[in-house]
Amino acid sequence: MSIRALKDITFGSIAGMTSKVFEHPFDLTKVRLQSQVLDATARFSGPIDCLMQTWKKEGLRGLYRGLPAPIVGAMAENASLFWTYTELQNAFRWYEKQPATHQLSLGQLALAGSGAGCITSFVLTPIELVKCKMQVQMLMAPALPTGPSGSFHRLPGPISVLTSIIRISGLRGLWLGQTATLIRETGGGAAWFASKEAVATLLLKRRHVPSKDKKELRPWESAVSGAAAGVAYNVALFPADTVKSAMQTEAELRPRAAGEPGPTFLGTFRAMYGAQGIRGLYAGCGITVARAIPSSALIFLIYDGLSKRYGAQ
Repeated sequence: MSIRALKDITFGSIAGMTSKVFEHPFDLTKVRLQSQVLDATARFSGPIDCLMQTWKKEGLRGLYRGLPAPIVGAMAENASLFWTYTELQNAFRWYEKQPATHQLSLGQLALAGSGAGCITSFVLTPIELVKCKMQVQMLMAPALPTGPSGSFHRLPGPISVLTSIIRISGLRGLWLGQTATLIRETGGGAAWFASKEAVATLLLKRRHVPSKDKKELRPWESAVSGAAAGVAYNVALFPADTVKSAMQTEAELRPRAAGEPGPTFLGTFRAMYGAQGIRGLYAGCGITVARAIPSSALIFLIYDGLSKRYGAQ
């Protein structure tokens, strides 16, 4: 592996981990709102109510419930995304016999982003499965064991959740919701990178900078273009993410009878649409977009800053 690739992986990992610590309480809120769409009675009236109830009943640790899994996921996701995005761009240049400095079209960049998202989805699904299951643990039956003061020390940790999935469903069970993740990441990857590149290019043109090289971006320009990318990513295919969350938390919140077939993407999509229509498929979208703006801005601010300082490309 080249030094450039190692830097892409390292910078992507650092950016992902940093943003995940900031955004986790909002991601937890999103998953909990998505997981209640098929419930007969909603536990939360909206994102603010969910945050307030979580804080009141579970405290700060509740808001960060399941954080280890998304920290690992953020490392894997962003490292894989930035590395494969760069390599796919290089593949386009190689195919067209163009030099490494050749600027690709926006369509090619979107295609590279889509490919990066597709590849990353296979890494991300097992990590998100563990994360989602941990984020709804406190919503399960009251019989769930807790400490004498309602503490979390008896709740299963990420390793316990992981081994439980493998024991019950085998290794294949780790990819529950893969179709939804694939759809979200493939379309979202195209929207994320293409939006970032498009806005960054406009900001550079505004200063009459001829180059599209990210090294020419000022920190605030990286942040603004990253914020736009975060909005585009989440709005593009949010229903797929809602279906994924519902599928990955069904065993905890709506267990099926023994021998009954497990959830499928189309079956869950139809059930959620039948229950609450388009509104149900976009449950948690508002707070997700709200946290994506600063989170994605932070990712590109860090990644572009490290790339400029240490020369990733």
